[in-house]
Amino acid sequence: MQRWRGFDAAPSGWGRSVVTIGVFDGVHRGHQATIGHAVRRAKELGIRSVVVTFDPHPSEVVRPGSHPAVLTESARKAELMEQLGVDALCVVPFTPEFSRLTPEQFVHDVLVANLHAALVVVGDNFRFGNKAAGDVAMLEQLGRTFGFGVEAAPLVAEDGTIFSSTYIRSCVDAGDVAAAAAALGRPHRLEGVVVRGDQRGRELGFPTANLLCHRFAAIPADGVYAAWMHRRNERGTQALEPLRAAVSVGTNPTFSGRERRVEAYALDFTGDLYGEWIALDFVAHLRGQQRYDSIEPLIAQIAADVENARRALP
Repeated sequence: MQRWRGFDAAPSGWGRSVVTIGVFDGVHRGHQATIGHAVRRAKELGIRSVVVTFDPHPSEVVRPGSHPAVLTESARKAELMEQLGVDALCVVPFTPEFSRLTPEQFVHDVLVANLHAALVVVGDNFRFGNKAAGDVAMLEQLGRTFGFGVEAAPLVAEDGTIFSSTYIRSCVDAGDVAAAAAALGRPHRLEGVVVRGDQRGRELGFPTANLLCHRFAAIPADGVYAAWMHRRNERGTQALEPLRAAVSVGTNPTFSGRERRVEAYALDFTGDLYGEWIALDFVAHLRGQQRYDSIEPLIAQIAADVENARRALP
């Protein structure tokens, strides 16, 4: 998959293409349906498919301080799109100047002049241009003017629930990682670098990896979870066999902690993870966070958490 930063970075001589546009945070089942539609239509037409997305999140530019929790970091998002068969990913820097483009300017500058769209595939609720003034009907009208088709992919729902990034964020925020996984089509992933913590887990007999996450990462509600831990080899080019893990999210109330942390105990593993990049795929919520009056019941509970995590991760 080719990757460009900026719509004007498309290679010279780039032919006509099928384009789909969106933030696509999470690349959830609804996004997968829209992107998959674009990929299929591109193959049918014998041309290439392009996904246009934005960085940073448009909300942060339009309403500073309103950046939503991020379900998928940029590298992960690109990886998921490549798995869907996308030919090119165009990441547009979302600046105040870009946000002020009218719908007509957006269509001309991005879709026509640079990506040479033959067909544009978007979700039913797609909005674009300054103050989100453009909708699917306007896009269809502009398509007739500029010579490209428009196809709206229906929203994906199950049991009356429409899958959206907002819905999934609410699931993660509530600790309902099973519902989040159902909407994503895979477990919710949290990733980062292992840094040194208080080393209290080692003293208790359960050494944990303290994960330094992106500041906007969508971190599940405080509690204990079962998760698959993914590591890279030393060169960072190949994933190692995943490890089962019991993950604690919270402030360690037994020790009067104040800083919210994500700490993962890797089952059946001995070694040093400091400085490693790891990813945690959350599979099950095991229990809420709890304060203990002494160390002994805490150790007993951690041991039970480990066994419960093992059962939840066959």
